[in-house]
Amino acid sequence: MADTSTRRRVKLYMLNEDRQWDDRGTGHVSSAYVERLKGMSLLVRSETDGIKLEKDLGEEQGSLLLESRILPDTAYQKQQETLIVWSEGENYDLALSFQEKTGCDEIWEKICNVQGKDPSVEITQDIIEESEDERFEEMPEVAHPIDLPTCDLGKLAEISELFSSVLGSPVRREKLATAVEQDGYIRKLLDLFHMCEDLENIHGLHYLYDIVKSLFLLNKNVLFDIMFQEDTIFDIIGVLEFDPSHMTPVKHREFLQKSAKFKEVIPFSNQELVNKIHQTFRVQYIQDVILPTPSVFDENMMSSLTSFIYFNKVEIVSMVQDDEKFLLQLFASITSEKKDEDARRDLVLFLKEFCTFSQILQPQSKESFFKTLSGFGVLPAIEFILQQDDAKMKCAAIDIFSYVVDFSPSMVREFIVKEGQSQDDDDLLINLVIEQMINDPDPEMGGAVQLMGIIRLLIDPENMIAVLTKTEKTEFLSFFYKHSMHVLTAPLFAVTAEDKPSKDDFQTAQLLSLILELLSFCVEHHTYNIKNYIISKDLLRRVLVLLRSRHTFLLLCALRFMRKIIGLKEEFYNRYIIKGNLFKPVVEAFKVNGNKYNLLNSAMIELFEYVRLEGIKSLCNHIVETHMTDLEHVDYVNTFDSLKATYEQDRVKDKTAGFEGYVINAALSLRNNRFRRDPRAMDDDEEMWFDQDDDGDDGENIVPMSDVIRSSDMELSKLIAEPRRTAKEVDDLKDSPPRIINKTNSPINISLKSSQLTSPLNSPERPNSPTSPICQSPRTPTGSCPTPASSPVTTPSANNAIHGKRPGIGLVDYPDEDSDEEEEDETSENIGPSPKRQRIAT
Repeated sequence: MADTSTRRRVKLYMLNEDRQWDDRGTGHVSSAYVERLKGMSLLVRSETDGIKLEKDLGEEQGSLLLESRILPDTAYQKQQETLIVWSEGENYDLALSFQEKTGCDEIWEKICNVQGKDPSVEITQDIIEESEDERFEEMPEVAHPIDLPTCDLGKLAEISELFSSVLGSPVRREKLATAVEQDGYIRKLLDLFHMCEDLENIHGLHYLYDIVKSLFLLNKNVLFDIMFQEDTIFDIIGVLEFDPSHMTPVKHREFLQKSAKFKEVIPFSNQELVNKIHQTFRVQYIQDVILPTPSVFDENMMSSLTSFIYFNKVEIVSMVQDDEKFLLQLFASITSEKKDEDARRDLVLFLKEFCTFSQILQPQSKESFFKTLSGFGVLPAIEFILQQDDAKMKCAAIDIFSYVVDFSPSMVREFIVKEGQSQDDDDLLINLVIEQMINDPDPEMGGAVQLMGIIRLLIDPENMIAVLTKTEKTEFLSFFYKHSMHVLTAPLFAVTAEDKPSKDDFQTAQLLSLILELLSFCVEHHTYNIKNYIISKDLLRRVLVLLRSRHTFLLLCALRFMRKIIGLKEEFYNRYIIKGNLFKPVVEAFKVNGNKYNLLNSAMIELFEYVRLEGIKSLCNHIVETHMTDLEHVDYVNTFDSLKATYEQDRVKDKTAGFEGYVINAALSLRNNRFRRDPRAMDDDEEMWFDQDDDGDDGENIVPMSDVIRSSDMELSKLIAEPRRTAKEVDDLKDSPPRIINKTNSPINISLKSSQLTSPLNSPERPNSPTSPICQSPRTPTGSCPTPASSPVTTPSANNAIHGKRPGIGLVDYPDEDSDEEEEDETSENIGPSPKRQRIAT
């Protein structure tokens, strides 16, 4: 037979919001009377190695996983012989999964004994399937009113038992709350409290603590209205001092009445408002300090207490907001030069608390609240406070300012721009906020981080929704860069005046990192404003000086700033980087970092990889041409090899594309610089033939087209530089019509004769050039200087010549001039419009 420890070993499960069973731990279950719960309870303690729990063992080891009282009306269900399932309260379903059937039977028998049921049943109570609303509808018929015991000392145990037993049933809770309210039961219980306290009846005081705690768990506002009245709340607090879990009472009443003082910085004329403030403070104290932290079973049963505090705060804010006389006096006192600093500090702290309360308001009410504060001058008041020397007061003013900016940044921007028309830059609110961020005394820069977030909200174009003015973005950003950007960047320029940071302590590095974060935000979200500022101030160069800091996080911020700029992929920025050789500090920092596998190394490699992947050609060329000697040894990543390969491929492509484009442009130049058409001139779409004698004895040089294309770049450049012909030569050439030769089936060659054309294929230094003695005059019959009829590059026959193909038919003359014109128009459409030029005489 298994021992007791094995028999009682269980897993505890709880049903979560997704209707899935969560494993809450493995332990050993037992059933015992718990004094605190006033009844038999199921206890599950976490299992501990080497400990065997025996039945009714006095001391048990392991943390408590479950402590659940077996209530008379709770429905327990036995499933699959080793599983017991039940609901704890309204929203929590629990299950015990036993290792052995005998342990399950043992605990099931004890549950049935407490509820007076036969252990042979599978479920101890009938489950009501209808909804809670339906049960409430039937309540007058089937649920009988609860009869409360007589309120005297001898019945305190019975009263405590009754109050505890109804908490699991919504219907019975409702009935009990109604009975307590109608019978004036709370005041009777408080009378018993005074009696027990006078008699020092500790047991009676412990019972009363359980009863009052159950009153809170009834979760009824009608009961809170009675308990928190001016004449009863301290008695309720007095009852809660006698917690059975504490050895001695905690003196909460003494603290609230003597230590906690209510200070009126400006006396309230409304007594109802004063009472509401007192009540809210005391109830908040009960919730936060006196009552124990609610368990998972109790937290939903305290919602009405939270709502009670919430509506009290809303009412307080509304009552203060409606008191115009009070608010007028408040802001006048804050900005008064004659006001004592201590009194002013109290006023500012009150205003901060007032704004904190406003955060619970609904959007419509919150809008009315901040409009009211704006009308009374909250922003000038903040501006005045920031000019004082009191650090605590400045901190409170920043909190108030953050509330205002969070709600309506547009309202703050409008105020800043308006005051800029009449005040110096040093006195502007935005500049005072920046100065406060720069001079934050906190070594961890906690206040500066908060102020950085406020500034980012103000300069964020995404929330610049133009409602009243359509130019808010343009107007405010122009104002900011003109009047405030120099204040923000002053610490950066001061530290980076030399080749390395002049001040490199931790607090300065923290401040500079915040400034760089704001500047990176500007690069990403602003347009020409930040672009002009970066170029005019050479800002990136100054930022990259920080790459010599000893603080790695600051190096990463500087690198992130450059990465934001490059990420825009604007040639304007790229030219600025190349001209200033601004990759040099990055490469130097990369070399200093060496082969360390750290975040800085990865960030720098990512920067170069981004340039390569995004195909930023200008930066890629710059990096390879200027810095590759320092980077080519890096072989643990292929980034730099890929950069170099990309660079070389681009060079080859550019060279090829440049040469091909050069030849094409030369051909187009020939096509577009033709003579005036002759009736016998050939069409543009036909083969261009150079005039030559049949016997080839006139000194001509026959050159294949493939050889022409392979001409050197130097020759081509020289050919381009051929001087223009004079007007006389052009006129003379008009009288010398071209001749078209029809060759037989022999490879087509292009004759480069002494009277060559004016295309880039001619060179003054080549034989038979126009300056050669062979061709002194275009009109000399013996010095045959034929002229071309069309471009040799773009015609179909030229392609045949290049590939060594023989033309199928010979070329013939087309004397019809109209046909020539139509053909020329068609060719012009294919090539693109180009004006006719006079053919230059050879």
